[in-house]
Amino acid sequence: MTILAFDTATPATTVALSGVGDVVFTARHDPLPGERPGHATRLLPLVARVMERAGVGWGGVDRIAVGVGPGTFTGLRIGIATARALARARSVPLVGVSTLQSLALARPHPDVVPAGLDAVLAVLDARRGEVFAAGWRMDEVEEFDSALLPPRAVAPEALADLVTPLGPSTLAIGDGAIAFREALERSGSFIPEDDSPLHKVTAVNHCRLADRLEGDVPDQVRPDYLRAPDAEITANRTS
Repeated sequence: MTILAFDTATPATTVALSGVGDVVFTARHDPLPGERPGHATRLLPLVARVMERAGVGWGGVDRIAVGVGPGTFTGLRIGIATARALARARSVPLVGVSTLQSLALARPHPDVVPAGLDAVLAVLDARRGEVFAAGWRMDEVEEFDSALLPPRAVAPEALADLVTPLGPSTLAIGDGAIAFREALERSGSFIPEDDSPLHKVTAVNHCRLADRLEGDVPDQVRPDYLRAPDAEITANRTS
């Protein structure tokens, strides 16, 4: 099955295409510090680049997968709207993939991560002093509805207390783990170096998850914000 996947829930725009031989073709853009993500202008060119490199036309795409978050309101809106439009125009089934579950699928190299870690905590910076987080046993990440810590928006200090059910051998990854390293390390979690690729959401893992999901009609794929958009939160606080 040939799967085109992409994610715009974080500042990065990541695209992957699997099912063409043993190669997964990828492209991504990580904005520089202070640079806006630019999902709206970068996503489709990255999709075109990946398809061209794979030698695949739209007639050869069996499924589209898109990250449904949690993440930024604008990023999710752009990614999901684009996925819906492409799926409708090409009559291709669409699959929504949890961005946190995809991040948790990262496979640590033994030279980077100590042996004996048996749980993984995916943590994304939600801004406003919060993170989006979810946790799994490492051998159960690909199982749906198997999260030890279901996805939630929470303050880092509170998250450190919630890590206890995962046990002391927990790997914490994602830009939220970097941003709030001190609070999470106090819980006993191991966090790789800031420049580790384990912290990056990649659409490659979206392909892995989407291969096991049933395709939906486009309008049934919706964002998983986990909390109200920032603009709504600000309005409520000032009203």
